[in-house]
Amino acid sequence: MDFGYQRRCLLLTGAVLVLQVQLILVATLAKSHVPLSSSNNIATNSSSLLRGRELLGCNLYKGKWVVDNSYPLYAASSCPYIDSGYDCLKHGRKDTQYLKYAWQPDSCNLPRFNGLDLLNKWRGKKVMFVGDSLSENMWQSLACLLHASAPKSKTNFQHKDSLTSLTFQDYGVTILLYRTTYLVDIVRESIGKVLKLDSIQMGNAWKGMDVLVFNSWHWWTHTGKLQPWNYVQYGSTILKDMNRLEAYYKGMTTWGKWVDQNVDPSKTKVFFQGISPSHYQGKEWGSSSKSCYGELQPLQGSTYPAGLPEAQGVLNKVLGSIKKPVYLLDITTLSQLRKDAHPSSYGGGSGVDCSHWCVPGLPDTWNQLLYASV
Repeated sequence: MDFGYQRRCLLLTGAVLVLQVQLILVATLAKSHVPLSSSNNIATNSSSLLRGRELLGCNLYKGKWVVDNSYPLYAASSCPYIDSGYDCLKHGRKDTQYLKYAWQPDSCNLPRFNGLDLLNKWRGKKVMFVGDSLSENMWQSLACLLHASAPKSKTNFQHKDSLTSLTFQDYGVTILLYRTTYLVDIVRESIGKVLKLDSIQMGNAWKGMDVLVFNSWHWWTHTGKLQPWNYVQYGSTILKDMNRLEAYYKGMTTWGKWVDQNVDPSKTKVFFQGISPSHYQGKEWGSSSKSCYGELQPLQGSTYPAGLPEAQGVLNKVLGSIKKPVYLLDITTLSQLRKDAHPSSYGGGSGVDCSHWCVPGLPDTWNQLLYASV
């Protein structure tokens, strides 16, 4: 008997078995590339901070902006769902380079948005965005992306008070927008309008959804005539004002408790849109510019000189306290790099808008990241 031949056969058999095990593991990972498992919540004290962004070990939110001439994925003129204030081309913006950038993660490729695939994944489901005008920015972008992917699909559009809905009838997919500036309630009382940091009565309208995408920060910084309330209340304490980061923490903690009490993770996936930055101080990105006006290119590299806004730390702390899984679309840094993507003087108003974003534009990338997380 040729013992050398027999030994080589045994070694080959062992190698095949190892390869088979490796292939099984790879297949298992590929099937389970959900960004965050149901047993892992966001925790600020963990070095493996998961933010709804992990795709086979890749951090989708660390990267840079690169030119991609295949963008944008739709034309503003062909989408009937864009608010005039976000349609920068309509209001005379001449440069179009801001439409030609794609987000490139450092260690992998971000899946290209596929509207038909997403419509099929969401077939028969309801997806609701809950938040302020930045939620509206993202909702309108998604409406346009899906409309461009299925232009012949019958649709039903409705708008009443705080609720907007768009149904793609051939797929049974409804995307909704519930406008609320703070997530917590503002109630008119004898003393005036009161921001109640420990009350979410409106939350009944958010129940029964398959996907919820929350957002809140923009309005917490508004003061004086710009704020829509006269007093702020927490428990039995009523104040004329409060430190805004403290108020944000209390209000968001109330929202987190609402999630824990009302969301069934087996039926509803919850996302938080992340904090969308503004660009009113050129010194933040090392420029003498007074604002985003005239900015035509994103910042190079992957870091923002001014760092993250303080509210990000508050948000991380709140998300870390929630027991139910919440997936953070960690859009802040990649959006900070896009000082060129605001309506600026092309929003149809009299001022310079460095808070919202042109559509098409940056919000399309937010939805691309949402698609990757789905």
